[in-house]
Amino acid sequence: MSSRILPTTSKRAFDAPFTIGVISDTHIYTGSRREIAPGVKRLFERAQIDLIVHLGDANSRSVLAEVAELAPLIAVVGNNDDEDLQYLLPQTTRFTVGEFSFAAIHGHGGRSARDVAIERWAGKVNCVLFGHSHVPLIEQYEGTILFNPGSPTDRRWHPHFGVGVITIDKMGIHPDLVLFDQPDHLDSIQFEDRGEA
Repeated sequence: MSSRILPTTSKRAFDAPFTIGVISDTHIYTGSRREIAPGVKRLFERAQIDLIVHLGDANSRSVLAEVAELAPLIAVVGNNDDEDLQYLLPQTTRFTVGEFSFAAIHGHGGRSARDVAIERWAGKVNCVLFGHSHVPLIEQYEGTILFNPGSPTDRRWHPHFGVGVITIDKMGIHPDLVLFDQPDHLDSIQFEDRGEA
């Protein structure tokens, strides 16, 4: 694979119903012993995700290749990503699902990741996805859903690891934080089978 090619999709418009797996701040460098737990991957498979969004600080391209095996991938750059990703990934990106608009940004460069997400996207999209703080969050601000999944590998000062699952249908955007202490705990979480849309 060329160093100029990433395992990301260029598609930015999707039809509802639709399910997004959201992950951020995996912080896995090449040769690191840290990994995305198999429980996280199994969770996304059971959720029948249609797209995965990585919100930065993957740290290496191999992480993006790994999550792109689960579903088409959109990714933005984080402040700790390696030089390759700093060059190749966008700072922010937008996409739509049905009539709803989304933005993705890591969230570094301001007083807080929440402030960066608000300053850049509040009132401009229906939902902004961001990371950086490792603090899971769902909040409504000026008509925009603020969504931070936390981190599945580095909870820092937060009591839980986290990822996100967002479902979109004609009625709206339905965000869920999936918080856990141990990755194996994720195996007890079930999702309704969407069946035929």
